[in-house]
Amino acid sequence: MTVAPTRFDLRGLKCPLPVLKTRKRLTTMASGDHLLVETTDPLAVIDLPHMCREDGHRLISTDVTENGHRFLIEKR
Repeated sequence: MTVAPTRFDLRGLKCPLPVLKTRKRLTTMASGDHLLVETTDPLAVIDLPHMCREDGHRLISTDVTENGHRFLIEKR
């Protein structure tokens, strides 16, 4: 059975808040959990992948949405 990722709506927030809030949320999750982050911040396409590399999380996918981006992250 696959567990759906936790959805985290950060639309409307500007840099650096999407990264700071995502990092904080990931600290409350178990290793292997998935977090689906939605954002409208144009810098998130740079900042969130960088945060994943820096913190050791796995960035599974990045998708362009109508108003921004969606990131699927696996907590490591």
